[in-house]
Amino acid sequence: MRRSLKVPALFLAGALALAACGGGDDEASSDGGTGADGVKGGPGITDDAITLGVMTDLTGPFKDFSTTLQAGHKMWVDEVNAAGGVCNRQIKLETLDHGYKADTATIQFPDLEPKVAGFMELLGSPVIAALKTDINDKQVTTMAVSWSSELLDQPYVIIVGTTYDLEMINGLDYLLEKGDIKKGDTVGHIYIEGEYGGNGLAGARYFAKENDIKLSEAKVTSTDTDMKSIVTKFKGEGVKAIALTTSPAQTASAASNNVQLGLNVPMVGNGPVFAPALLDTPAANALSKLYVVASAVPYTSPLPKAKELAKQFEEENPDIKPSFTVQYGYAQGLIWGQILTKACESKDLSRDGINAALKASDNITTEKLVSDLDFSKPGSPSSRDVYIAQVDKGTKGGLKQVQGLKVGKDAKTYKAPHEGM
Repeated sequence: MRRSLKVPALFLAGALALAACGGGDDEASSDGGTGADGVKGGPGITDDAITLGVMTDLTGPFKDFSTTLQAGHKMWVDEVNAAGGVCNRQIKLETLDHGYKADTATIQFPDLEPKVAGFMELLGSPVIAALKTDINDKQVTTMAVSWSSELLDQPYVIIVGTTYDLEMINGLDYLLEKGDIKKGDTVGHIYIEGEYGGNGLAGARYFAKENDIKLSEAKVTSTDTDMKSIVTKFKGEGVKAIALTTSPAQTASAASNNVQLGLNVPMVGNGPVFAPALLDTPAANALSKLYVVASAVPYTSPLPKAKELAKQFEEENPDIKPSFTVQYGYAQGLIWGQILTKACESKDLSRDGINAALKASDNITTEKLVSDLDFSKPGSPSSRDVYIAQVDKGTKGGLKQVQGLKVGKDAKTYKAPHEGM
């Protein structure tokens, strides 16, 4: 019998630890000794369990994005454990909510890090920026829920799929191909301060240079929610499209003002700009002008595995709005499973062994929930392909796929900041 996730009831109590599969009283071993099966261990490894950490945002600006992400994690954990686990060990998750606050995360990290073999999820560009030194010092392989290409020089950080700069280039390539913009036009870009926004902006700047586009840049803080003055400025400049590397609340304001002020241009945004909850706000109709670019399939993707996961999610979580992060969270599990399996085959589940397995992984597959991934080239994005979806309030999850996995012409030629390092 399947268990309901009950995410809000579990997580809104503040920072917590969640065992995503049943109990187990074994303490994580940190001595690097060899288990009964001859596999070398380390933090988060016992003879019968592998514990992975999750540090996410369940009460901050990306809480809706994160809640469904956790549901995807849980589906993978339940499935893999029912099949015997990985390396004959059950997978457990220890989860903490940092609320998208870097100072909170820096307090949480020293308590959680010794208990885990690696991090299934570390969400947020400002959080990762604050913890990069600690991650390297502890040599703990960490899957970022941030797609900044500035992180590609970090040996212990996993970025799943396309980076923010490449997402933005691909999205603008799509608008150019559709004829929504053309050479010589002006495009406005609203971006949130920090690595997330800055990396999206890097992509927009590259596209603008390659296509004789004038880029009007507007930086906002994480607490800014009213985009009226910015959109008014864009209207005065005659922009033909608006690019967004923002939070969902900022996206809603930009979309509403785009329509209310009579600008009415197409908008394109990075993966985190949209949350299905926005379709219950007054911005719902205006959001139909928004295209969302991401490495993960939209929730209603026709892919067989995506459909299977959507059905399961709705059965287990009837009160939670669906989102593409359901399938993305599950795909994260598939990726971790392949890395851990490779480490097990080498008889080494120590942190060194896990990281070596990551660097040797040149063909990770997720049944196209995200594109095939190559982690063997330091400094390079693991993929350049993206899905593109349009916001549609009549579609479950709010996103209707308009383009399958594809690389735009400028995304093919773009060189990431640390590529070839």
